[in-house]
Amino acid sequence: MSAAMGTPKGSNLQNRNSQRTTLLKVVILGDGGVGKSCLMNRFVSNHFDEHSFHTIGVEFLNKDIEINGEAYTLQIWDTAGQERFKTLRTPFYRGSDICLLTYAVDDRTSFKNLTLWRSEFLKYADVREASTFPFIVIGNKVDVPESEKQVSTEDAQAWCLENGGPPLVETSAKDATNVEAAFGAAVAAWARLEARLERPLVEDTVDLSKQQSPHRSSCCMPVSGAESTFVTR
Repeated sequence: MSAAMGTPKGSNLQNRNSQRTTLLKVVILGDGGVGKSCLMNRFVSNHFDEHSFHTIGVEFLNKDIEINGEAYTLQIWDTAGQERFKTLRTPFYRGSDICLLTYAVDDRTSFKNLTLWRSEFLKYADVREASTFPFIVIGNKVDVPESEKQVSTEDAQAWCLENGGPPLVETSAKDATNVEAAFGAAVAAWARLEARLERPLVEDTVDLSKQQSPHRSSCCMPVSGAESTFVTR
């Protein structure tokens, strides 16, 4: 296994120490060859190796980021996509906070296998509420020529709608397209879930002896559509 940690310098270290950091375990799943290791390395070190080998077993890297003023350390686990490594990777599913389901847009089989990867994760990660777990679907290798693409954005969006509605992000580890956006969307999805879980249940009672205001607000407010502020360190 390998690990990499960013080291803040100067005044940034003091600011970091005074800020609570949330540790999140992120697992990247998908068939071998879809670019899971390349995505992780592009995100963590902004490096791309076109001739990288398939992951054997499991490896992980760490990355410190800041989203909407909140500090996070992502512990990113890259798991082998080959079936023969299944017994090695599944013990690492437990305790995961986020799962990235990854396919390659030029590999129709890897897209079809997303359902199997999702099912495997839910089984071995012991997820209680599959409908609310923060899955992110990543369609990698969008840099390939249009003639080589086998999975359309519409097909991927349809799969997401049929499987709980996770966000879809199309990426390229090769040219860094949407890589940071994918991990940012993953953390944002986790944060939204945590906010719902931590929100106290308010019992809405009405005192009939008092006149109610016509402008009485509801306890259920729509989610803001504002974009997240994403900072890497």
